[in-house]
Amino acid sequence: MSLPFVAPAQAIDTRTQIFDGNFKSLQVKLSGNDYFPPVLMMGSDKTIEIRFDELSPELSYLRYSVIHCNADWQPSALVDTEYLEGFNYANIEDYEYSSGTFTNYVHYKFSLPNEDISFTKSGNYLVQVYREDTPDVILLQARFSLCENAISVYPSVTSRTDLDYNGSHQQIDITVDTKEYRVRDMYQDLMVFVNQNSRIDNEAFVNKPLRVMGNKAVFEHDRNLIFPAGNEFRRMEIVAVSYPTMRVAQMEYFDPYYHATLYTDEPRTEEMYLYDKTQNGRFTIRNAETEDSDSRADYIVTHFSLATDGKLTGGKIYIDGEFTNHLFTPSTLMNYDPYSGCYIADILLKQGAYNYQYLFVPDGTNVGLTSTIEGDKYQTVNEYSVRVYNRQQGERYDRMIGFGMIFSGR
Repeated sequence: MSLPFVAPAQAIDTRTQIFDGNFKSLQVKLSGNDYFPPVLMMGSDKTIEIRFDELSPELSYLRYSVIHCNADWQPSALVDTEYLEGFNYANIEDYEYSSGTFTNYVHYKFSLPNEDISFTKSGNYLVQVYREDTPDVILLQARFSLCENAISVYPSVTSRTDLDYNGSHQQIDITVDTKEYRVRDMYQDLMVFVNQNSRIDNEAFVNKPLRVMGNKAVFEHDRNLIFPAGNEFRRMEIVAVSYPTMRVAQMEYFDPYYHATLYTDEPRTEEMYLYDKTQNGRFTIRNAETEDSDSRADYIVTHFSLATDGKLTGGKIYIDGEFTNHLFTPSTLMNYDPYSGCYIADILLKQGAYNYQYLFVPDGTNVGLTSTIEGDKYQTVNEYSVRVYNRQQGERYDRMIGFGMIFSGR
């Protein structure tokens, strides 16, 4: 099954997102690998890197703090001193002013752990950024995880599912080898979460293996682990303003922004599957006409359009990708234009290469469907990540004990 994000009445929204519209281009990366989920192994020399811009000609004095969360991304019962070494705040001191751009902005970045903040517990973490003088007003927040790597996680994926055979779905099987890590009850005490292409709306949760063999728990033939296959992400590039780039039909300047009109997209439900090497929904900031993209990439109003056979009923269409933080918000909602017969959306984006797809969200639900616009092709290369948690007897938090990844179609 897919877990809706907000289930308990008191649940707080901890999803990676921006709350202040002056902030843009939030990225949460593992150092040295821009195409890996933000999961850090304890004891590693790597860090979690967080980058973003504020559309302003002036520097803001920004700080950040971190919150330890349980497996469901709700704050744990731990206090700061139980999961941190150092004070639970630090100033963001690494910044650059934009240069040679029509849009004035300040680019900020910081890494965790660092000299000010280090971690003593595994699990999920939420980092929140705020102004020094208004700590109660959160400007943006980002999720990342710290893994003990105490167990081995072996996922596999097949298109021969319990629903269809080489049809429109992909099924995940997972073997968890606890090795020398002690789990009191293998049938009750493991919490396993599976994400497809870092999406959170259709995240799957399982905690009851089909069978246990010694130190191994096997999760297979579980309907909760069957995902619609979707299609390869669409790609576009706005890496230059002086010459045409991928999927850009027209580039124009209207004060104060450049405007990129993309070629109109078409539904792909009836098309044959076509492989395309994508980054599974991610985006990369890049200005092809300069070496320093962090501070010299400009902001461009990007016009998306999707041709449909009339207005769709029973739901809404959203643009999905890492650059939307995989959220269904007014800024990523496609609106139907009866004059052109297209769904349209205009989004201010920093120059770069972007993956995206169109998801149909039925009324009354919060799970996007690929079947309506993109189609579900069993051959699609999807990235599946598996996070495994356990709470030891007497402890007040969920340890992240294992992590695994698998790609379908490979």
